[in-house]
Parts: sequence; C-alpha cells; structure tokens
Amino acid sequence: MPDAGRPETGPRPGRDSVSRMRIILVTGTGGAGRSTVAVATALAEAHAGRRVLLVPGDTDPGPAVDAAAPGTLTVLRTDPAGDFRREFLALQSRSGTVLDLLGAAPFEDAELTELPGSRQFALLRALREAAAGDHDLAVVDLPPLREALTVLALPEQLRRYLRRLLPPERQAARALRPMLAQLAGVPMPAQWLYETTARWERELAAVQAVVEAPGTTVRLVLEPGPAASAALREARLGLALHGLALDAVIANRLLPAASDDPWLAALTAEQHRRLADLRADAGELLHELPHLGREPRGPEDLSLLAARPGPPPAPAPAPAVEDRREEDGVLVWHLPLPGAVKQDLSLVRRGDELLLGAGPFRRTLPLPPALRRCTVTGAGLVDGDLAIRFAPDPGLWPKPS
Repeated sequence: MPDAGRPETGPRPGRDSVSRMRIILVTGTGGAGRSTVAVATALAEAHAGRRVLLVPGDTDPGPAVDAAAPGTLTVLRTDPAGDFRREFLALQSRSGTVLDLLGAAPFEDAELTELPGSRQFALLRALREAAAGDHDLAVVDLPPLREALTVLALPEQLRRYLRRLLPPERQAARALRPMLAQLAGVPMPAQWLYETTARWERELAAVQAVVEAPGTTVRLVLEPGPAASAALREARLGLALHGLALDAVIANRLLPAASDDPWLAALTAEQHRRLADLRADAGELLHELPHLGREPRGPEDLSLLAARPGPPPAPAPAPAVEDRREEDGVLVWHLPLPGAVKQDLSLVRRGDELLLGAGPFRRTLPLPPALRRCTVTGAGLVDGDLAIRFAPDPGLWPKPS
C-alpha cells in the first residue's frame, strides 16, 4: 500500500474528510455469501439514488453488474499484481544510485510477480481512494473475518514498526545529510531511507484515518448453523479490540419455514433454531435474507438480497481512565471487550505500551500519558469490561505541594 515512488497529488483524507462519507465494510464467515450481500447492498443504494462506490473482493461482480448498475454506482476494482509492479519499480527507480553502488542488477516489469500480502495492500489503497472520492456511500467487500481484521489493523501496526525501527527523533540530524552527500558525491542512504519512511507514514496514517472514522462500520454476514453464534461472539470481540463498530448482522440463505419434504423440513428446523440463538445475541442488529434456491443470476435476484443500511450506530464505548486515587490510590483503565473470556486474555506491559491479547486477536495499545508514570497492580474482567489497575509510581508522579 505505501507507494515509495508515486508523488502525492492533492489532499489526503484525514478524519474530517472521511467522516462525511458512510463506509460499510462487509465481512463474515467463509462461504456465507458476503460478496453477494455487498454487491446487492451497493446496487440497492444506487437504485435509491445515492452515489455509491463498490469495492469488490476476490470475486469480481462481472460485467452483468456494470450493465445493471445505474449511473450513481461506481465499481473500483483492485489490481494487486499491477500495484505491486508499479510500487516495486518506483522504489527501484528512487534507490537507483544506491543500488548502482552495490552492483545490483535492476528488475524489469515483465519479470516481476506479486508477493504474498499484495492483495491486502491493494485493498488498503482502495479504502483510501474510496474515502477520497465524491460518494455518499462506499461498500467494501472484505475477506473473511479474521483476515479482514488483520488487514484493517495493518496500518496501525506498520506505523508502530516504523516508529520503533526509525524513531522520529533520529531524524533531527538529517539537515547534515545533504552536506555530507555533497562531500561524498552520492546521495546518503540514510537520507533516502528517512524520506521513504516519511512517505509511508503519511500513506498509512491516511488509511488508518479511514478505518477509524465515525462513518466507517462493519457488517457481518453469517449463515445460521452450528458455528454462527460463536462467530458472532468472536467478531464482536475482535471488532471491539480494534475500536470498530458493528452496524448489522446478516443471517443469510434462510430456508423457507414450511416444507413437505421431511429432509428439508428437518434441515430448516435446525437452521431456525440457530437463527433464534442469533436473534438472542444480535438483537436489533439482526437482518434476515432468504435462500433463493440457486445462485443469484441477475439484478432481480440481487434485489432480494440487499441489506439496506440504517444510520451509523452510536460509537462503541472507548477506553477510559477512571481516577480512584482518593478512594483506593489507583487509576483504572477501562477497555470494552464484549464477549471476552478471562482465560483467553493476556496482558503484557512493555514500556509505554500494553500488549493485549483477546482470544485469537492481538493489539498493542499506547498507554495514556497519566498511566505511563504508573505500575500495573492488577486487572479484572466483568461483563465485557476489562479494568486494569495502575498505581502511581512515587518516583515519577508529581508530589502534592
């Protein structure tokens, strides 16, 4: 996703610009029909007169959707292989002098094949471009849930890695590098490295702003079955850990309630028992879509599978610091983790960061400034609220006058 060679053109989206557009990220369990739901939702909103951008996933919706789409729908297809080649060649061009000094043989376009991870970076680039466009709504077809959360967390993680490997304070002496480069007669590699790092930081920050914008929500597509309720609990936990809002749970491919066929009737009864569990867990977020008895064949079928978005949900509770020094001498950091289980949690304090694990998910959180001068004294989990207790360090905390 970070482009090492392409010049920046125009403003990059920030929190203020992306917050004006609604972005729906569609994910779910593998094979639940999330791509179909994403396409159907985008088509329905476009037919209703909204300016919609659809970012399809691995399954291209094809020319049939283009032909059926009204003028208010735009399809932004990703090109992982092309993006990789362009960025690699741009990086190679910018670092040509250094590579010549090392005696490296440059690559040509025809011999480059994309590497693992290219698809994820192409998706992040599409997210940034979606937010920069002039649309009312963007619908983005994401990979299955765990991979989707990995992709959405990538900008924050990569920015952290860059700060650790190349701290900004080390760039204080970069004013000397042009002079040293003139003396040496060649560009200094460190200068090129910091310029490239700064460009990547801007690109990643722009995508992170899109992911964290108030108008960005996640829509979960499930097929009612034995694993559906567990998948919903896992989704809620992973989304909460990364600060993402869930706006709808789509129960897809529901069989008709009545059937004369004994085999189909038994299958339907089992599915509707699982659906009742989802209703109990999801409440008003649950939307039900029918099984068509076949793969969707055109706009008419897709119109039956549209999950029309309501208004964005209220923001999820954010981490907050509770000052209890007067009562019991501690500060408490509250982290909302709905569905978390105590035995699946892990906490590690490392410097000014907290390494938090919840089930299969991991996130590194920077400590609020007040807590950086404290020591961790314990933690407790009650009803989805993780409360971490901090005691002020007498050697670092200001003494009362």
